[in-house]
Amino acid sequence: MGELDAAFRDLIENGIPFNNYLGLRVRSLERGRCSLLVPRRPELVGDARRGALHGGVISMLVDTCGGFAVWTMGQPSDRIATIDLRVDYLKPAMEGDLVAESEVRLHGNRVGNAVTVVYCSTDPGTIVAEGRSVYNIRRA
Repeated sequence: MGELDAAFRDLIENGIPFNNYLGLRVRSLERGRCSLLVPRRPELVGDARRGALHGGVISMLVDTCGGFAVWTMGQPSDRIATIDLRVDYLKPAMEGDLVAESEVRLHGNRVGNAVTVVYCSTDPGTIVAEGRSVYNIRRA
């Protein structure tokens, strides 16, 4: 992706204030694929008794990662908006940073679809959530 890679990385990590606040980091980025990481922080815990991360952090990660996987099929100047998002929470996210990996399944002229898996960095073999997302694409 070259120059586009740098533009997308900057947009993901610095151009969206919410992502920046959460400390979101790009693990990998290529056409039709994206992997992101949210560092574990105490303020992201949803269930203090168990120490599990809040489900909203997981759904944000699914949405953001899937959206950028679709966005990489175009240009940074394009616009992407979420149409539909489904998240299946499979296990509590107990330890380590959260990692999401998304892949585009469908990319049309106006709509893109991605699938995402989320796991904890300390246990990559255990998926804590799966997501499917649909995005509206507006070309620049």
